[in-house]
Amino acid sequence: MNKDVLLEIGTEELPAHYMPGALQQLKEAAAARLTEAHIAYKDIRTMGTPRRLALRIEGIAEKQADVFAKNKGPSAKIAFDGDGRPTKAAIGFARGHNIAVADLIVEDGYIYADVTTVGKKTADLLPEMLKSLVLSLTFPKSMLWGNETVRFARPIRWIAALYGTDVIPFEIAHVKSGRVSRGHRFLGSGDFEIAEPAGYETAAREHFLIVDPAERKELILQGLTDLAIQEGGTVIMDEDLLEEVVYLVEYPTPLCGTFDEKYLKLPEAAVITPMKDHQRYFPMRDGTGNLMNRFLTVRNGDAAHLETVRHGNERVLRARLADAEFFFTEDRKKRLADRVDDLRKIVFQDGLGTLHDKAQRLTAITEFLKNKLDLPLDSEELTRASMLAKTDLLTQMVQEFTELQGIMGSEYALLDGETPEIAAALYEQYLPRFAGDELPHTTLGMILSIADKFDTITGSFSMSLVPTGSQDPFALRRQTIGTLNIILDAGWNLNCDEVFAFILEALGTPAENRADVTASLHEYFTLRLKNILQDMGFDYRLIDCVLQDDSLNAAAALKRAAALRDADILVQEELLQAYTRVGNMVKDTVTADIEPALFETEEEKSLYDACLNLADPLAAAYAVYDYGTAVEILKKAVPQINAFLDRVLVMHEDEAVKNNRIHLLTKTFDLIRPMGDIKRLS
Repeated sequence: MNKDVLLEIGTEELPAHYMPGALQQLKEAAAARLTEAHIAYKDIRTMGTPRRLALRIEGIAEKQADVFAKNKGPSAKIAFDGDGRPTKAAIGFARGHNIAVADLIVEDGYIYADVTTVGKKTADLLPEMLKSLVLSLTFPKSMLWGNETVRFARPIRWIAALYGTDVIPFEIAHVKSGRVSRGHRFLGSGDFEIAEPAGYETAAREHFLIVDPAERKELILQGLTDLAIQEGGTVIMDEDLLEEVVYLVEYPTPLCGTFDEKYLKLPEAAVITPMKDHQRYFPMRDGTGNLMNRFLTVRNGDAAHLETVRHGNERVLRARLADAEFFFTEDRKKRLADRVDDLRKIVFQDGLGTLHDKAQRLTAITEFLKNKLDLPLDSEELTRASMLAKTDLLTQMVQEFTELQGIMGSEYALLDGETPEIAAALYEQYLPRFAGDELPHTTLGMILSIADKFDTITGSFSMSLVPTGSQDPFALRRQTIGTLNIILDAGWNLNCDEVFAFILEALGTPAENRADVTASLHEYFTLRLKNILQDMGFDYRLIDCVLQDDSLNAAAALKRAAALRDADILVQEELLQAYTRVGNMVKDTVTADIEPALFETEEEKSLYDACLNLADPLAAAYAVYDYGTAVEILKKAVPQINAFLDRVLVMHEDEAVKNNRIHLLTKTFDLIRPMGDIKRLS
């Protein structure tokens, strides 16, 4: 009869952001181990609270499935002598599979051993399986405690492990498994026993534990929504904050608090950030969309003494908002423009100068980008935005609430009378801040954003501060991906290698080192761009084809990849074969003039005429990335290419004739070269 399995790992409070990944690991690892062990099951669920990770396996089989294997051995000629007697090879093969020589089977000239492995009882396998499962979990940071050698996110305090009504015995870090769990730290009555896996959630609820995160989330959402309606407003919902709160509580009870209306005169961000990022509160808006002097939060407990809890939260938030009001008042005593000289006092990065040096580089880089991209931007506005870009880092508001960098810069810029375009750019320079975040919307913001990121990345590489597989303290990987996404979104025709070179010169990097640094940057950006294109669904052969250029132009690479895909280039076998043959012959030969007078065959003349006739139409198609038309044009030369390669001896004894034929092939390959390295398509 099939039974259920329950595993609960009880710990000290786990960080909320560890929980989703840990529960996903637990589920996937359990499924993998059961499959590997040939143990059938009906379903797997994971649950968890700040103090526990739980796994429930429903309908697990009582034993492993029997495994039948037919193992191939040596040939029959080697296994038996001329008289049909088994040799040492046959005897050893049979012994290795624990069967008698007489049970060996001869088929197709080889001997085989039919081996049946009888499945073991699940109950005998579970102790070691669950122990290894717990020890296999990984976390962003793990710890040791006491004299233990086991690493885990937090100290393990209890383990409940049941197979039906029976305890699954094992031990980790001197904690023995049993059937005892622990209730809510304050509301529960201490330890409680779990009779069987099916009754786990009910028993937990009786001790003020909602162990299912999905149920807790639903309770929180419903409670927040109901309270917001009662207060005549709507919740400013943040999914990341909601998920964090779900894993901060075991028994949620939402409540509503208030704060003094005077704080609504502060910029919204100065009010919302202390609420969300520091206190885990949910702000509210009224029916007209204005911020309310109300907040919602979630208590880890029941509704008893809720008024006291409310007052406590209000008191904490009041202190935070009073700080924000003080910082804002002090910051407004000095305009952003008046802080530019103060940037000289702040080191940006050892070896890369101060924030003032960075601001001056941003001025030069944004002007360089503007000219390269031929953008209709005002140079004075570019300079103004570049010099003001980092000034809000000197304000007390940003120094206290670092999450507000850029946001407060934008707010203060508007209050100082700067143009809306400059104010927007000061905020957008930090976008995107994380994977999936919004991109800058204004041209000035996009230019300032990529200039800032290019400068940071190039400067770091010039100082050999290159990210490794696990270490990226300056978030260069994120900034690289952000830069490429902005360029791709804007469709800007920009050679990143030229930007690297310009910045390295501005940094004063020794000339003899610039080529190596640029090569490293090129490789780093190319790998990130390759990942972006893969995420877009492009075939890896198309990606390899378009990313083999000497220059790094992300937008052009995307356009070529899309055009090649739309042209179904991968199925153009005859075309690809013909031009690849040509490419293999010319390799890196430089294009040179062709002397028609040296032609000796009709095939040479025909191929030369084809090149002349196709060059202009192809150039026109490539100019607008019309690769569908380009493919049709290129096909017209395939017969001439094949005829030349099949009938003409390129390596002629006459050096002049030989070189002329190589130059003709080079000119032929130049017809398809703009598509990329087509040899990668085969």
